Amino acid sequence: MALHGRWHRGGSSRGETMTAVWILGATGRTGSVIATNLAAAGVGLVLVGRDGPALQHLADKIGGNPRVLATASLEKIKTELDGAGPTVVVNLIGPFAETALPFIKACAPGSGYLDLSNDRAATAAILDLDQKARTTGRCLVSGAGWGVLAAESTVLMLCKDRPPAARVRVDLAPFINASGRIGETFAATLVEAMAVGAQIYEDGRLTRARIGDRSETLIAPDGSKIRTGVVSSGDLEAARRASGAAFAVAASTLAPSSGGARAAMSAIVFLLGFRSAREVAKRLLANVVAPPAKGAPKSSWAHARVEWADGTMRETWLRAGEGMAFTCKVATEVALRLSRGEGRPGAFTPAALFGPELAEAAGAKFIGERR
Repeated sequence: MALHGRWHRGGSSRGETMTAVWILGATGRTGSVIATNLAAAGVGLVLVGRDGPALQHLADKIGGNPRVLATASLEKIKTELDGAGPTVVVNLIGPFAETALPFIKACAPGSGYLDLSNDRAATAAILDLDQKARTTGRCLVSGAGWGVLAAESTVLMLCKDRPPAARVRVDLAPFINASGRIGETFAATLVEAMAVGAQIYEDGRLTRARIGDRSETLIAPDGSKIRTGVVSSGDLEAARRASGAAFAVAASTLAPSSGGARAAMSAIVFLLGFRSAREVAKRLLANVVAPPAKGAPKSSWAHARVEWADGTMRETWLRAGEGMAFTCKVATEVALRLSRGEGRPGAFTPAALFGPELAEAAGAKFIGERR
């Protein structure tokens, strides 16, 4: 099995040899699903993680003779990537604000990279590498999962053939039914997001806000009531860039909605300002075992509202299935396209590279538009 192939900067047909994909954090809750999907598509894989027996079990299960690299050392991973030549890297090792840039730097020129970051600062940091990525022929994709793609794809649908918007708001209501241990990456992402607090853009300036503020209640197309409040996430950066708006808000049902809960969250945010407190919180949260959801399967919803200076306003909805399953489908689709050489040099969010139709390719559906 070839461990890497050539990155075709000009794109490639599906009949050409695919570049091998390295999955960093392959035995986690998303990594194992993505590895299974890519193996089924015939992609050569390198499975990377800390637990050698678990990696080998996954390799035997998915077939295709993937290479296994067991190490707990990020330096070892970087060294291996540095010697691998052009490849595609799926980074599932968080927090992405700490791991993304070192792994990108370790990738050979001409490589592809994607992660599941939903951290605003981490997303912005990768997007700021656009010129350097163009120069080195790397294709970088930040936020290849539910939040960022759902937010930006709805906004891009509304902003097509329109001038830059004045205001944008995205509201996300993910349905998560991923039972089992939370895990280190998801725990780190949640804790780091809470430590930042909420953020919005006002007149082009990034401004702090209290988590859960600017609450709105929406009625989804299926009649379900959705109450959201502001958070700090990559959704905000993606929506702002997709719309060109100077005023941007990203809200989620994951934010506390009651006054008491928001006050308690403010105290938690203060405590998480201390690194030692964040590390303890990450360890505790990582070992929490989430129970399976009860009742009938639900939908994940994303809503976007865009306003222009001339008074025009547009709204639309995106409906997807379970949030973690959708994220795995998105990451798989992006990795497949990069492995086929269908990307282009630069730094992107997923729909900025492949268009809002990427969400549909992962199983989501756009519903309606109101002006």
